[in-house]
Amino acid sequence: MLRNLTVSLLLHESVRVSVAKAKEVRRLAEKAITWGKQGHLHARRLAFSMLRSKPVTTKLFSELSQRYQTRAGGYTRILRIGSRRGDNSPQAILELVDRVPKTKPEKTENKQDEKTS
Repeated sequence: MLRNLTVSLLLHESVRVSVAKAKEVRRLAEKAITWGKQGHLHARRLAFSMLRSKPVTTKLFSELSQRYQTRAGGYTRILRIGSRRGDNSPQAILELVDRVPKTKPEKTENKQDEKTS
């Protein structure tokens, strides 16, 4: 379960989980990003044995390793967002720092407004 959450975090760069899971996944993700920064064959094999996903391993060693090359650690952030409605367990968003947030496209005005102007 933690391996799948780590893969989702590295792929989507943000996941919503419980605080306890976020703290555990943070350990695995930070270790994987450190392997990505090392860049040698043994680190790649270690990362692939943990993640078991070729596209995520490729992203880790190409995109993420370049992004965090100058950072000494602390690649993830945990943002607490309150409690889950059903069982009141504390929830958090676990995300990679320095990520580019996806923006929503701006709304276009109605065609009717353009005709009256």
